[in-house]
Amino acid sequence: MALTQQVIFVVPPFVHVLDLTGPVQVFYEAVEYGAPYQLRYCSFQNQLTSSAGLALGPVQPFTQVIPQPGDLIVIPGMDMAYIRSEEFKAEYDFLNWLREQHRQGVIICSVCTGAFLVAQTGLLNGRKCTTHWKRVEELQTTYPRVVTLHDQLFVQDGGLYSSAGITAGIDLALAILEEQQGPLFAAKIARELVVYLRRGPHHSQKSIYLDYRNHMNVAIHHLQDWLIANLKTRVTLEALAEIAGMSSRNLTRTFRKETGISIHDYTTQLLLERARTLRHNPGMTMEAIAEQCGFQDARQLRRIWQKDESKNSTNAYSFT
Repeated sequence: MALTQQVIFVVPPFVHVLDLTGPVQVFYEAVEYGAPYQLRYCSFQNQLTSSAGLALGPVQPFTQVIPQPGDLIVIPGMDMAYIRSEEFKAEYDFLNWLREQHRQGVIICSVCTGAFLVAQTGLLNGRKCTTHWKRVEELQTTYPRVVTLHDQLFVQDGGLYSSAGITAGIDLALAILEEQQGPLFAAKIARELVVYLRRGPHHSQKSIYLDYRNHMNVAIHHLQDWLIANLKTRVTLEALAEIAGMSSRNLTRTFRKETGISIHDYTTQLLLERARTLRHNPGMTMEAIAEQCGFQDARQLRRIWQKDESKNSTNAYSFT
């Protein structure tokens, strides 16, 4: 019988709720599926309110929690006003406790601005980490000895995990599950959570599902939604124009004007992102992935991927 592993969630003042509850739900579902985890919660303050003003009940003091080597400590993000305060910097007892846990072999994971708390301990000095894209520059400036990586969903360096903002905490939790319980188990939990995409560290903080949407054209938004939902469907420009409620010529011109990209290139990016995600499934062959994504065959998928890869080597990913 596997030993029970503690997953200890630190609840800091002015916590971002989803940074906390996203990973919590991942490990809760893992327990429901039989994984040997015990969920614990602790804090270094008595009165707790979320960043959105939600009052939280009493949480066990961190001094009453005794982690063991191999346990996880998860530190969610919190409001930047608190992080910039003198009160934040004066949490000496907790910072010392966190340093000691790392020395004892406890794995420390941060979500979003939780990286600032880990950086404050000095544990990230000389190590790689990431945080929410909006806070990367401030983290690097505030803690110049930390190697802050831009545009990465999560990073692991020396028993210290860090992840980007909000939902990236779910991605990190699923990745840890995959390391510890195997890819098939992690895939079951992702499905239970109805997580459409289970992204890996190679994925950019940017997403094709969010990019090219910074416009106000309702018809183009509607068409983009349709394309995402019908990736396998082969369709003519005339049919797309009918969906958008405009002529083919007007659609071609309007789509590029609003998004900055052609319909063909946008669709190709959608297909490649779907293929990148399916590549994590150990039970799928390249031919099956190509079929799922609407490519003619695996050869076409590889050719298109290699062409795209040459344009953006920072997101290189092997499809061999």
